[in-house]
Amino acid sequence: MNDTPQRLPSRLLPIVIGIILLVAGLAMLAGGIKLLSLDGTRYYAIAGVAFAIDGVLLIAARSSALGLYGLILMGSIVWSVYEVGFSWWALVPRLALWAVLGLVLLLPWVRRPLAARGRRVGNGLSTPTLVVAVLGAFGLALGSQFTPDPTTIVGQIPAHRDHPVKPAYAAGADWPSYGGTDAGTHYSSLAQINTHNVGQLKVAWKIETGDLPGPHHPAEITDENTPLKVNHTLYVCTPHSKLLALDPTTGKTKWRYNTQLSQEGAKNFSGWAHMTCRGVAYQATGDDDSDGSPGQTDTIQDKNNTQNAPATSSCPRRIFLPTADARLIAINADTGQRCANFGDDGQVDLARHQHPFKPGGYYSTSPPVVADGLVIVGGHVTDNSSTNEPSGVVRAYDATTGKLVWNWDAGNPDQTRPIGPKQHYTRNSPNVWAPMSVDHKNGLLYLPVGNAMPDQFGGNRTSADEKYSSSLVALRVKTGQIAWHRQLTHHDLWDMDPPAQPVLTDMTTRDGMQPVVIQPTKQGQLYVFNRVTGKPVVPIHERPAPQGAVKGDHTAPTQPHSALNLVPPRLTGADMWGATPFDQLACRIRFRSLRYDGQFTPPSLQGSISYPGNVGVMNWGGVAVNPADQSLFVAPKYLAFVLQLVPQEQAKRMEQAKSENGGLQPNTGAPYAVKIGPLMSPLGLPCQAPSWGDVAGIDLQKRKIAWRHPNGTARDETPIVPLPLPVGVPALGGPITTAGGVAFESGTLDYYVRAYNASTGRQLWQARLPAGGNATPMTYEADGQQYLLVTAGGHGTFGTKFGDYVIAYKLPVKPH
Repeated sequence: MNDTPQRLPSRLLPIVIGIILLVAGLAMLAGGIKLLSLDGTRYYAIAGVAFAIDGVLLIAARSSALGLYGLILMGSIVWSVYEVGFSWWALVPRLALWAVLGLVLLLPWVRRPLAARGRRVGNGLSTPTLVVAVLGAFGLALGSQFTPDPTTIVGQIPAHRDHPVKPAYAAGADWPSYGGTDAGTHYSSLAQINTHNVGQLKVAWKIETGDLPGPHHPAEITDENTPLKVNHTLYVCTPHSKLLALDPTTGKTKWRYNTQLSQEGAKNFSGWAHMTCRGVAYQATGDDDSDGSPGQTDTIQDKNNTQNAPATSSCPRRIFLPTADARLIAINADTGQRCANFGDDGQVDLARHQHPFKPGGYYSTSPPVVADGLVIVGGHVTDNSSTNEPSGVVRAYDATTGKLVWNWDAGNPDQTRPIGPKQHYTRNSPNVWAPMSVDHKNGLLYLPVGNAMPDQFGGNRTSADEKYSSSLVALRVKTGQIAWHRQLTHHDLWDMDPPAQPVLTDMTTRDGMQPVVIQPTKQGQLYVFNRVTGKPVVPIHERPAPQGAVKGDHTAPTQPHSALNLVPPRLTGADMWGATPFDQLACRIRFRSLRYDGQFTPPSLQGSISYPGNVGVMNWGGVAVNPADQSLFVAPKYLAFVLQLVPQEQAKRMEQAKSENGGLQPNTGAPYAVKIGPLMSPLGLPCQAPSWGDVAGIDLQKRKIAWRHPNGTARDETPIVPLPLPVGVPALGGPITTAGGVAFESGTLDYYVRAYNASTGRQLWQARLPAGGNATPMTYEADGQQYLLVTAGGHGTFGTKFGDYVIAYKLPVKPH
């Protein structure tokens, strides 16, 4: 007989887990009480009490702790499914942590010490209850993986409806304009790369431009460039306004124009909210054979740097380069020399007739357009710096001589004759920072007009500001006179100006085929007008808007709403998200603490939720339209922002931010500064549930979304371990579509360029990029092969990795 006393199992692990549960329960109870005071859900307070009790039972080594935990987990499952259904990503923060902890509680090292207290754990319902709950949680997680995201739409756009595509709407062997053509469709008639072979794309060549952020860059590099392919050459501009001419088959540099930025601070980025060159414009003033056949530029000798080369008066083909120090330079497209007969030795000063401004406070980030012998240029103005910013004037210069032909200033819209030598444009008038479009046949220029500064306070705006801010304006190319205009956001207090190039195409309507202009917007609306008359083709309804602006301002009673839109549903407390129940609870508390009355909630001292936020559902990347089947491809993003007005006295005590999309922005001259930032959890994740970025296809004939699904992964945003979780991430950069039935997009937060079946949305191919590809791709043909071209240079505001890459892809074998 062995009288040696048996060693009791250690109670250390149950005690540790019990303490964790007790602390977690008390924290949830405190947060839950706060949430209840804000009229939020009761779950967290109830669960907090239950977890705290369960923690005490574990510390006391009571086997009933297992059964109680099982009941808590079952209740959490029921509550979660009630709130969000079977959406996997929405269930993760509600159940994942508790399910894993339930699994830990079933380990023998936890159960045995509880049994040693005088009861066998196997007796009663404690262990079976916990087993059932854990199996239910993991079963729900597994099953919900096969449940489509609730925003997913499965469908198909009928391809090739036999609508002839006009040359004005389609790029071909060349990509001669920022949007493919001046219609801005982002569509190519090339079909060598198609849905059957796109998966075979390989890198054809890759270069580095040498333009990277310097050692001091408080401002942001934003490489948003879409190169041109024309004149048997690729023309690439960089954030520091450098211009490269590349061989389209090899990437070899033909010549380089190294702009010497002249304004103070240009070398260390001081003063610039961001350094951007989205593109350049091309003009052939003489005979041009840019059809893909061999031409004279194939024999140009490589030049390392031509900024000091003598200017030439003979420029039969020229590139117009806008620079970050507010110049417009005309460069010989063949040699890289300045065109001496344009302006002053090849350049015009865009700061002329502007009142003085800070370095970086005004310049053209988007490419100019060339029409009727004119080169027409707008300008970026720094957001929310002051109420005394440069004019947003649009100017047309003679493309050969650089002489000013007309100017359209929204602050003085009827006086389009060239301004007098000693006159100045209207200070702080609405600007045109996004790309413009041209209807050459009808002689019309389409301007996406922005806001008078500041964005979030409109009490100081003039009647002209109120009329033209956040509008689509059609001007007559030859004179700059207004043909028609439509305001897309009334008394804009949210930075909801039209951010993208207007798209020109034809649409089938009940009145037959109509020439239309489609304006993508940040708020998710797609406005469609007859581009000649300005009459809506898709109905627009004025809907009541939330009221209650701060003292000294007002709110428009209604806002326009298009019947064709990608506007997300109104946020609710159930939409709040996080990695764990705790940061989700924090998000719920913050959501309830802020003002939110739906879309167009006015900015407030309390802080207001703006959803979609000012990054927009759509931004400067715009949309791609296939004129052949009348379809539209878009990569919408959904991020909520918080807008909080700060009285100036208080603002002076706070640190000012350089970024236009984060921190405190001064609004000098207005009664309030503004604090802008995304609605984020304490762990730095968006507070609203995924998806945060989709791809979608719209059938324009049926006026409806044909398909939509989350796009992109959290690979480059996941701490420590780069997990390719298909969460759906935002994209900053635009798509293109082709006659091969393929759409391309590269702007997501993860560093990939992807190809999709444009008819169904199915992803067909992806390639890893060495840096953020936050630009719009383009495609062209050279030596009989189709290429896909992507610039990957990163984006400071978007937080993607910096680089200086230009990458071309092609099929390994030329199709027959």
